[in-house]
Order: sequence, then structure tokens, then C-alpha cells
Amino acid sequence: MDRVVITREYFGLFFMQVCAVKDVTDEEILEVCNRCNPCGTSMGWCGVIRKRPEYKDQEPVQCSKYPDRLHFMVNC
Repeated sequence: MDRVVITREYFGLFFMQVCAVKDVTDEEILEVCNRCNPCGTSMGWCGVIRKRPEYKDQEPVQCSKYPDRLHFMVNC
């Protein structure tokens, strides 16, 4: 399995969800997102939500199928 896998191409208007290994970098996630599922904005997918207080309910969660992976939200 790849280090980053897109699990939901669109999560509302400005987000997508990916499943990735726990030690993944934001750069790795954004590269896969912009290459495999371009969002169509001039900046592309530009942010990985990790632990930002304003997104408490969207912090990474444990993948139910693979214990060594997390689900991250990405925004444009």
C-alpha cells in the first residue's frame, strides 16, 4: 500500500480525506493530493489538518483497517 491513499476525494466543498502512514509529512500528502485529485483552485490543495484548535473535530483519526495509519483532512 502507498504511504498516502486518497479515501474521500471531496469532503464538503474545501476538504478531502487521505489515509497515510503515521510518519508522513505534509509535503508528501499534498504532492499526492495535487497530482491525483487536483482541486481546481489556483493554490491547489495547500493544507494538512493535524492539530489545529479551530478544527477540533477534524484532527487525524486512527484508521480502522490499518493500525499503523491515520486519516488526515486536507484543505484547499
